[in-house]
Amino acid sequence: MSTRVNHHKVTPALAKALSDLSMAIGKTALDPTLKHLIDIRVSQLNGCTFCLDMHAKEAKIAGERELRLYHLTAWRESPLFSAKEKAALAFAEALTHITSEGISDELYRSVAEHFSEVELSELNFAIVAINAWNRLGITSRMEPGAMDVAYGLNKANLA
Repeated sequence: MSTRVNHHKVTPALAKALSDLSMAIGKTALDPTLKHLIDIRVSQLNGCTFCLDMHAKEAKIAGERELRLYHLTAWRESPLFSAKEKAALAFAEALTHITSEGISDELYRSVAEHFSEVELSELNFAIVAINAWNRLGITSRMEPGAMDVAYGLNKANLA
């Protein structure tokens, strides 16, 4: 498969705006470990191999345990995730595969048990951002690993 469109080259102002959002999310109180899990899980759900590859490498470089990465597809059954992480992953899945019913009150309450209103909003923006990146990655067909050297992801030693 060859790359179709390089969004950063053809619409640089829009790509920068999304990059700025991602950078701003990185400066919030949202736990970076949780952010990695969300980025990876949403990318798995959306089938964005570029983002999945990138965020798995980022997580490993940041010290995430590989076993937790292996368990991420079965997070509900795995004992390796906290109740807070499980609530965030459930929220991420619901927002990624949003139904005509939207987000149930039950799910919202379970997430709100673990996150303040500000944190919940930050989590929501993080999920929105990775979904946006996934859609751009899927459309462009960027090759997984294509940006490893530029982003320093070769340090993950996962090639």
